Amino acid sequence: MVARPTPLNASLLDTLPVGRDPAAVRRRVEAVERLLEGLYVIPGINRRVGLDAVVGLVPVVGDVLAGAMGMWLVWEARNLGMGRMALFGMTARVGFDTLLGMVPLVGDAADFFYRSNTRNLKRIKKHLDKHHPATVTLDG
Repeated sequence: MVARPTPLNASLLDTLPVGRDPAAVRRRVEAVERLLEGLYVIPGINRRVGLDAVVGLVPVVGDVLAGAMGMWLVWEARNLGMGRMALFGMTARVGFDTLLGMVPLVGDAADFFYRSNTRNLKRIKKHLDKHHPATVTLDG
């Protein structure tokens, strides 16, 4: 069985805003998190995995690359003006995921269950909802 990609329209990536306003940042970080954590659906168990797990299959280099992609979310959070402790926690999540990913098999399971990028996205959304309420989107 082959994992089926979820619909990630090329037009979505082409229309991502490049601005620094909070609404543009929200759309970008949501798209990147989806790319890193939910790009493919594993048939049978209906569980999503993304580039973080796929690239993490390559020993060491893949995990470092996945960590670098995860740090981009931390960079965006920094640009939003999030506090140092929040940024430290987000960096620690990515670092933990990267270090754990370097352990064969254990790291692959960690990518499947831990999802540091999803946790960091929730933290960014919480900050945006509190400090930039005009950017709130309703999921439904």
